[in-house]
Amino acid sequence: MTEQNTPLNLLHTFRLPGFARVVHFLRDKKQCSELPTENYLVVGHGSNTIFTADFERPLVRVELSGIDVSESDSDWLLDVAAGESWHQLVTYCLNKGFFGLENLALIPGTVGAAPVQNIGAYGCEVAQFIDSVEAWDRQQRCFVEITHQDCQFAYRDSVFKQNPERWLITAVRLRLPKQWQPNTRYAELNDLMNPTAEQIYQRVVAVRQAKLPDPQVLPNAGSFFKNPTISAQHYQALLQLYPGLKGYANADGSMKLAAGWLIDQRGWKGVKRGTIQVHQHQALVLVNTDNGCGSDLLDMAKAIKKDIEQHFSIALEVEVRLFNQRELIQI
Repeated sequence: MTEQNTPLNLLHTFRLPGFARVVHFLRDKKQCSELPTENYLVVGHGSNTIFTADFERPLVRVELSGIDVSESDSDWLLDVAAGESWHQLVTYCLNKGFFGLENLALIPGTVGAAPVQNIGAYGCEVAQFIDSVEAWDRQQRCFVEITHQDCQFAYRDSVFKQNPERWLITAVRLRLPKQWQPNTRYAELNDLMNPTAEQIYQRVVAVRQAKLPDPQVLPNAGSFFKNPTISAQHYQALLQLYPGLKGYANADGSMKLAAGWLIDQRGWKGVKRGTIQVHQHQALVLVNTDNGCGSDLLDMAKAIKKDIEQHFSIALEVEVRLFNQRELIQI
């Protein structure tokens, strides 16, 4: 199905106003061969995408559905259509006794969007469970299966994010080990002693609900900036000035910092500029308070980025996808 001049606030959770010139709703994989050859943008639920103006390029909204389950001696294998809700999939797996995804509960968006961003939370990333990805190759105009290795997963990154015009993800194959081990490495899960998957799921949901605003109630796109990585030397220097600064060691010796802590430290929490506000309880989240304005959002994001760079010598990177009329915006 194709629609003309669709309101953009229906297509992204930040709900900035505007219109999309053409939207193709993909509900059957067979429709892929009928999609235009022109440079269209693929979206799911729009939970990690923000349109700051009317969008002139065609949009393809993925609404494919279905979950197929098989098994081997050691694993559960789930072939999940790209339009399925990620959180609903996590809940489905928990109810079926397929454990492993519980740390990723309540992350908004679709299953097809999960590998693009390599979503992660509470000591876990989706990449560790992805066996392969099925996609429509927009250049060769055929379906391909992309192995885990070829997905090139990294922190909030993948080959799909690096080449956004190449593939349209139609399904994801997940491999969940039957020999489940609880993951309680993250600080807010540390006090759970020999927990069940259900207990981890409930804790993660509770923590996320306490920290993050519901986009259905207060329009937002989740974490606006990535958590930055700096050298160990840089971290030690900052620690002398800010003893409360927490860092998490990476395998290569570098340190990952909490972007929200840096933004909060500089006094941004609760600050409002025009129609955009830094959330009062989570400085990493920007919210649309009143039928927001794209220019207000960009002004706020640039101001925060500049302030953090000036005071910590850290260049924050935007985690969400920001678009103008046609292209991805870099700030």
